[in-house]
Amino acid sequence: MDGCGLYAGVVTHARLKPRRHTLRYRIFMLLLDLDRLDAVDRRLKLFSLRRLNLVGFDPRRHGDGSDTPLKDQVEARLAAAGVAHGGPVRMLAMPRILGTGFNPLTVYFCHLPDGALSAILYEVNNTFGERHSYLIPVQHTGPIVTQACDKGFYVSPFMDMDLSYAFRVRPPSGVDGEPVQVLVDVDDAEGRVLSTGFVAARQPLTDRNLLRAWLTHPWMTVGVLGAIHWEALFIWLKGEKIRQRPPAPARAVTVVTPAKLAA
Repeated sequence: MDGCGLYAGVVTHARLKPRRHTLRYRIFMLLLDLDRLDAVDRRLKLFSLRRLNLVGFDPRRHGDGSDTPLKDQVEARLAAAGVAHGGPVRMLAMPRILGTGFNPLTVYFCHLPDGALSAILYEVNNTFGERHSYLIPVQHTGPIVTQACDKGFYVSPFMDMDLSYAFRVRPPSGVDGEPVQVLVDVDDAEGRVLSTGFVAARQPLTDRNLLRAWLTHPWMTVGVLGAIHWEALFIWLKGEKIRQRPPAPARAVTVVTPAKLAA
């Protein structure tokens, strides 16, 4: 077992105010153990690391964009935040398809040497080429991990900055058929603004399953970016005003400390 898997499921967006708007589309994501990337590259014919293939993954499209191994980058963030680590780091992300891809959200599950989940790192990309992450320690283990933080990074031109995120995550178990979920609720001072999420069941990461996933989602990554802009047009036509984009955060990672979690 290499700690990897394939998750084909559904993304949903439900905007509740000031104008209702819903979006639903099918995608597949890969769960990749950052210690096993080279092994997965050798094992699969339809998957390549840093090279063009039907399905691919380029670590330089994540983290700080450098050649520094992603595992080292994540562990440096954990160490700087004083979060215990030392075990596997597994990331849930959309792959590149024929060299093309866009990941609105990548989720890193960070473990202790005994396998316990110690933190989740949420890596957010916007369509302006900017990236920011939220590092949140896991305080209570269970089937569903609940976490929260304030918004600190501009994502949508139709969303204010004075918002908060509430995460409800079912971490991957490594068992075929078991579900994973990443649900994000967005609130302002008066209540819920947006609910969004991804839910899927695990399949083995094999060439056969990669081919099946591509055949049922042939233009997935192009479609995700296209869907974002298409839906933005609909929201604009409904009369929603565009918010000015502020400068990107000075720090690449927002660390949610235990004091903030208790507040």
